[in-house]
Amino acid sequence: MSDYDALPYRPCVGVMLLDAEGRAFIGRRADQAAGGESALTWQMPQGGIDRGEDPYPAARRELYEETNVTSAALIAEAPDWIRYDLPEELGRKAWKGRYRGQTQKWFALRFTGEEREIDVLKPAGGAHKAEFSEWRWAPIETLPDLVVPFKRDVYRAVVDAFRPLIK
Repeated sequence: MSDYDALPYRPCVGVMLLDAEGRAFIGRRADQAAGGESALTWQMPQGGIDRGEDPYPAARRELYEETNVTSAALIAEAPDWIRYDLPEELGRKAWKGRYRGQTQKWFALRFTGEEREIDVLKPAGGAHKAEFSEWRWAPIETLPDLVVPFKRDVYRAVVDAFRPLIK
């Protein structure tokens, strides 16, 4: 076992935000250059859990900080934590090399507002740096094919967990 394999997982949350038609919000990562693997630069809102923070409030906070959305109702919480490993070369750079990947608690929320509330370019009223350069609604079955390969199993598990609850 290498020293990298011994690193812990970063506690994190993820949000599958669904519209009235059962499509999921997906944003194109702002830190990824267009072209090349640009088709794989999409993801759902996600982020770290602050010290002392519970997962659901963390999910609501991350959703707001990345999308500006506050109008959302809880549908369900995934029953299990889902984890993934970053490729080692990326993991040694991300989070100052303290984690080998993330362990995530996922929540499905129904968007109850109007689309003009969504602002990925000035999230949290402009208080946070944009994580996404654009966004769209996508059928949930397409989500695993839109993300980087090392997150595909996570997205498959999230889709499987929430599929029965989606209109």
